[in-house]
Amino acid sequence: MENTLRLIGTISRALDSIANVEFKELNLARGQYLYLVRIMEHPGIIQERLSELIAVDRTTSNRAVKKLIEQGLVSKQSDPINQKIKHLFVTPVGEQHANVILKENAYSTRVSLAGLSNDEVKTLNALLKKMDQNVNRDWLAVKKGISRNY
Repeated sequence: MENTLRLIGTISRALDSIANVEFKELNLARGQYLYLVRIMEHPGIIQERLSELIAVDRTTSNRAVKKLIEQGLVSKQSDPINQKIKHLFVTPVGEQHANVILKENAYSTRVSLAGLSNDEVKTLNALLKKMDQNVNRDWLAVKKGISRNY
């Protein structure tokens, strides 16, 4: 049981390392591809929601988005009603990059799930969603300064 998170972490780090190498030609720094794809999937998303989707703090998210804007891959637009709210959108170049990233993701998914039946994939996805919900509850609590009891 204690190896479950270790295995998930190993798989995640391996895929992240592969992506970081392959996306160097897109001039994306470590992990920026996650932000770019999420913004493309959620046009007009605000920074706070983006941080929640990726499960990172706002400072980390701000830094990554700032770099994407500087690279011309993402734009920030003020809300027409409340100028303090900024919506994020991918630019045409950002969309091209995101499409490359999505192709890599589809390939990595196929490789990761090779040899599993459709039922096994459904079961795996259902179990991972439950784990995500459990961890997300703790992440939100810790983010608000609540200590966990071990």
